[in-house]
Amino acid sequence: MQEPTFLILTALAAGPQHGYGMITDIAGISGGRVRLRAGTLYAALDRLQEEGLIEADREEIVDGRVRRYYKLTGRGAEQLAEEAERLRSNASVATSRLRLRGALMGGWA
Repeated sequence: MQEPTFLILTALAAGPQHGYGMITDIAGISGGRVRLRAGTLYAALDRLQEEGLIEADREEIVDGRVRRYYKLTGRGAEQLAEEAERLRSNASVATSRLRLRGALMGGWA
């Protein structure tokens, strides 16, 4: 799973959000490393809807414009949980190996 997809699903795991809310949330989740542009986000949202990982939740009219909210589906939550576990497992192996390297070499060098 690509990082932007992971971050979109992570943002929606907290509850339904609209596009600008997701852009802001993703920047916060990633510590500012990932800043999705609207075009990139909406293309990803279309793809994730087609894959059944998210769905439209509701629409509101704000300042004369439609604001669509999206939510995570059960399938999306399952995919996110699997990816989070895969990342956790990989990070655990990396951390263990770095500790071993530090112990064997007397430091991180």
